[in-house]
Amino acid sequence: MDKPKQAREQSDRPRLTLDALATYQIQVPGHPEASWGGWAGPMTLTAETDAVGRPVTTLTGDVDQAALLGLLRRLNSLGLPVLSVRCLDVIGAPL
Repeated sequence: MDKPKQAREQSDRPRLTLDALATYQIQVPGHPEASWGGWAGPMTLTAETDAVGRPVTTLTGDVDQAALLGLLRRLNSLGLPVLSVRCLDVIGAPL
């Protein structure tokens, strides 16, 4: 007997695992300094303002869990509090 369509679509999608690439979005307060681009690796940095006009930097990119943790540690070592971390999409097997 065939699986329902929704179950088939879900089973065809890549699963989030420790070594799978996924698109993550990290937000920190403030705007980036010129030197940030060198350590952010594959992340794209976007300077924005939040709903009440405070500066916020969004880092977006495709990384695995180890690289994500490394980025979070780096942000911590810079004294930057993390406002949010979101997994936007699971890409699948590492490159």
